Amino acid sequence: MPKGTNQKFKLYRLAQIMLERTDDDHYITMPEIMAALGEYEITADRKSIYNDLRDLETLGIEVEGEPVGNRYHYHVVSRPFELPELKLLVDAIQSSKFITERKTNALIKKLEHLVSKYEAMKLQRQVYVSGRIKTMNESIYYTVDAIHNAISENKKIRFQYFQWNVKKEMELRHHGAWYHVSPWGLSWYNENYYLVGYDAGAGLIKHYRVDKMLHIQMSEEKREGKEHFKKLNMADYAKKSFGMFGGKEQAVKLRVANNLAGVIIDRFGKDVMMIPEDEGHFTVNVDVHVSKQFLGWVFSLGEGVKIVSPNEVVEEMKTEAERLVRQYS
Repeated sequence: MPKGTNQKFKLYRLAQIMLERTDDDHYITMPEIMAALGEYEITADRKSIYNDLRDLETLGIEVEGEPVGNRYHYHVVSRPFELPELKLLVDAIQSSKFITERKTNALIKKLEHLVSKYEAMKLQRQVYVSGRIKTMNESIYYTVDAIHNAISENKKIRFQYFQWNVKKEMELRHHGAWYHVSPWGLSWYNENYYLVGYDAGAGLIKHYRVDKMLHIQMSEEKREGKEHFKKLNMADYAKKSFGMFGGKEQAVKLRVANNLAGVIIDRFGKDVMMIPEDEGHFTVNVDVHVSKQFLGWVFSLGEGVKIVSPNEVVEEMKTEAERLVRQYS
């Protein structure tokens, strides 16, 4: 058999053929393998292909042959990711506001290369990116990378922060002033990505929407605030901050209708202690950052939830209720 012009790529092309054209439900025969190699101007006899299929295992590609009638059908039996795992990743990418629509499509296209062309079609059918609310800040990927680098090198960062104005334009906050922050972690909350860091000037832990950070630079200064973050649980921080808005952290007692037990567990976790009060209600003590967003969450639950204590928070709720009455009267 005369040699093809691309023989040196034989094993690579064989791996490509098996990964793209086979899976648990789709097989390929030996004549089809030989024909597929021929498309790349590669010739091979059966014996050499048998050896090459075994050699693919050294590349982490396990191929299995099953007898069907008078011939064998071959397919890849294991991959780094299973299709359900990739569907979860696609869902996460789609739902992330901080990933732009263009980058979302590019990432999903890369994930499709991890499965056969048949399974890739199943991923494509659940892609509904167009029309979703997505960030327009294309630099977010470099921002996240810069934050991770600063954390690993124990350095502060400086950046500018923007907000959108009524003309739908980026507008730098504080007249373009630079923020100097010690980064300690990243938190993903409500489809957005947040930097959680220490502001030495204010002496406070603060958080910032990563997609609203611009021109990030690593400082030569060492990070500060280590003593604050030793006591901080990042997951608890997001749980206590409603909508990731800040506020004074306080222990708040709530009286809750029994039918809202699931709402409390979804918000504060299964470890929260729910103390029966009467046949229809229980009380719960939770640590939260008291803000208008927290009060709004309580409002949204109607008569099912009431703030019991402390009096300071009860008064804040009364003031907010009076403000709403005036606003809509």
